[in-house]
Amino acid sequence: MFKGILIENDDAGYRATVRDIDETSLPEGDVLVRVSHSTLNYKDGLAITGRAPIVRKFPMVPGVDLVGVVECSMNPEHKVGDTVLLNGWGVGEVHWGGLAQKARLNGDWLVPLPSQFKPQQAMGIGTAGYTAMLCVIALEKHGVKPDDGEILVTGAAGGVGSVATAVLSKLGYGVVAVTGRPEETTYVKSLGAIEVIDRSVFSSPGKPLGKARWAGAVDVVGNHVLANICASTKYRGVVTSCGLVGGMDFPSSVAPFILRGVTLVGIDSVMCPRIDRVDAWHRLGLDLDVDILRAITREVGLEEALPLASCLLDGKIRGRVVVDVNR
Repeated sequence: MFKGILIENDDAGYRATVRDIDETSLPEGDVLVRVSHSTLNYKDGLAITGRAPIVRKFPMVPGVDLVGVVECSMNPEHKVGDTVLLNGWGVGEVHWGGLAQKARLNGDWLVPLPSQFKPQQAMGIGTAGYTAMLCVIALEKHGVKPDDGEILVTGAAGGVGSVATAVLSKLGYGVVAVTGRPEETTYVKSLGAIEVIDRSVFSSPGKPLGKARWAGAVDVVGNHVLANICASTKYRGVVTSCGLVGGMDFPSSVAPFILRGVTLVGIDSVMCPRIDRVDAWHRLGLDLDVDILRAITREVGLEEALPLASCLLDGKIRGRVVVDVNR
């Protein structure tokens, strides 16, 4: 038996509880991991609260991230005693995830824990930080350099935005941060932002083209925010899109793309190929100051994670929530 958060949906209703789970209930996989830490992401918040149909089969253990030690392996890439981590691949949606003390998984989904990070630090980064790094790499691959101008980062007080701001600032980019929480201005500037703008500036319908300012952007919001960012991006600037907290709509026009040559790059962290995951985690080991993690992370136990799910969806959580599944 092991402890975990289990989501059920039956005649008694939709509910998420911490309970004892029989190991024989674990889904199929060629690697068994004793989990030490997981995280609480936006998608986990939706799954735990039931606010969106994230969970595709029941019962389900949520948790799109995990780190732990291999207990049993039939996969040649991983041996007993290895410390591994996982981000995405549909865990917590169609396959049991990381908010439990054990997980049985497809070994091809796992990557080694980089030597620069302790397990709880890796979860302080988690899917949010790994996604942020994918955005940074995309900006670089499309030729955006620090001398090209300012980089806009939305949701800067959240998980993706915090890491993106910290990494881009360390790499020498001038980061202008956007947040819907002006009380977090001091925090965001401590991560390296040179300016903080209220999200309301971007939240209303705008013109097809605005004053060109941004050399690049990392957006987690979507909807009018993303449309307005594209409209105010410089000639041949690059906008990375990795979130939809403001909605899935993209009420824009082709004007930024055909008149200014703006590139809109979609960032998928869930099904991202393993080689790109390994590269992103390698870069995080080089370009993310681990001391920053203390400022952007809070650690809780399984029971504490349940009420925090709603707080996360309501935009009341700063940075990252690490879950010690053995606490």
